[in-house]
Amino acid sequence: MKLGIVSHNIEGMIAPHTLAREAEARGFESLWFTEHTHIPAGRETPYPGGGEMPAYFPYMADPFTSIAAAAAVTERIRLGTAVCLLSQHDPIVLAKTIATIDRLSGGRFQFGIGAGWNAEEMEHHGTPFAKRWQVVRERVEAMKRLWTEEEATYHGEFVHFDRVWSYPKPVQTPHPPIHLGTFASHWGRQKVADYADGWLPIGGVHGDEIGTHIADLHERMAARGREPDAVEISIFDTEPTPEADLLRYRDAGHFDRAIVAVPREGEAVVLPFLDRYAEIAAKLA
Repeated sequence: MKLGIVSHNIEGMIAPHTLAREAEARGFESLWFTEHTHIPAGRETPYPGGGEMPAYFPYMADPFTSIAAAAAVTERIRLGTAVCLLSQHDPIVLAKTIATIDRLSGGRFQFGIGAGWNAEEMEHHGTPFAKRWQVVRERVEAMKRLWTEEEATYHGEFVHFDRVWSYPKPVQTPHPPIHLGTFASHWGRQKVADYADGWLPIGGVHGDEIGTHIADLHERMAARGREPDAVEISIFDTEPTPEADLLRYRDAGHFDRAIVAVPREGEAVVLPFLDRYAEIAAKLA
């Protein structure tokens, strides 16, 4: 099982390019960044994790700029979003941004996506909350065409364009892997089976049911004519994962990758954390 890390990428914590360089030096397989474009001050949507929304959410930096900075100082570590709120992005613009990053990084980009939970946030971007998953599906389909076709056309309810040229194309073929983050619902797993290359389940959400949920995903993939290994499963948590949990993930045999959240602190805290988890990574391989 591979071990990656995820950064909430907020003001005051270790800079993304420094984190990338230090993570690569210690042998971590991947580095991921979270996203909120903004947090509406008048939000009424309940936080799906229960209780109060984490106070750091409004302070996240842009993940794509951060990934570009990380790519410039590294050579091997894979770089991705966990997750990009695709319901809040123009697909034509984002397709070009991702293709450019994929080329500049030598084909190391991982496209983790989600629909989001904050109705007011996505509605500021013109996405109706009730239609968010349809918006995500159309944008995924449209971006795939922009990445893979010389002259792309797409017509949906929310995305439509005729005969466009979009360059550069990504290095990875047919396109950067699309990892879908969902909560523990069967319809979320259906979306993974329908159009994703990877699944990003949150360990704390699934708990002891994760094995059952993975079996359900594989059944849904089989119904779509897809093999189980066509979807990479990367389990992660939003807070640092204890070593015992990582060893349990390894022993379960379900997961291709675990992703550990780094502390929302500066180098003095994060670098010793990376040292400790680099030792744990050796036990997971």
